Amino acid sequence: MWVETLARAGYAAKAVVYGTVAVLAIQTAIGSGGKTTGSSGALHSIGAQPFGKFLLTLVAVGIFSYALWRIVQAIFDPEHRKTDAKNLAKRAGYFFSGLIYGALGFEAIAIVNDSASQGGGNSQSDWTAKLLAQPFGQWLVALVGAGTIGLGLYRLYRAYKVKFRKKLDLTELSAKTQKWLIRICRFGIAARGIIFIIIGGFFIQASQQYDPNKAKGLDGTLQALAQQSHGKIILGIVAFGLLAYSIYLFVQARYRQIPNQSLSDVTS
Repeated sequence: MWVETLARAGYAAKAVVYGTVAVLAIQTAIGSGGKTTGSSGALHSIGAQPFGKFLLTLVAVGIFSYALWRIVQAIFDPEHRKTDAKNLAKRAGYFFSGLIYGALGFEAIAIVNDSASQGGGNSQSDWTAKLLAQPFGQWLVALVGAGTIGLGLYRLYRAYKVKFRKKLDLTELSAKTQKWLIRICRFGIAARGIIFIIIGGFFIQASQQYDPNKAKGLDGTLQALAQQSHGKIILGIVAFGLLAYSIYLFVQARYRQIPNQSLSDVTS
């Protein structure tokens, strides 16, 4: 039961973060305030709302739940995946995802405790600079970019093949509702895939020009899109894609088929 609770709470919290990013970007696109930001900025925005610290504490618990769910997936394999190279690579990805979201959870707690600075530097540029300073640093950064592009292409493939549908139990919904939910989920997954491809391109550009400032995360990518010709239109489309991705995560939280077992069952 604990494994299922972790997963559902985690997906819901991740949906809140991406939904916040999407709404802020949509507001920017239509000229009614907002801002282009990533996960960190979304946490600050949540914390700035009425009862923000309480809401952010709940989100932090959910983010930690998601991080732990990913690590459980990586180490204990509750879904009983095959042990081929493809699934072992997925489990490794789950582990690193768990670490990343664990760090995001600690950032949320730091914001609650007023010990986190808002907009405090570009983390992508910082660690890209460190990577470029290593032997074969340009190749390493290019490899990060290529890997990120690969992840983006895989997400486009998932959206096209509707592979996520097999893990959802939508039997309680009407056929029409199911059809629309799947369409929204496909749009969201594809939008996130495109964003990954763009982020990967920025890292390759950083490696080619030996300039860590060229590396961008989600916030920098949205800002770069907004600065293009017809930028507000492009930003609006991508922002609605992120909103669709948030809906996809809520669908995962509610309808994903998750092994109903305790952590002790998984580790035994």
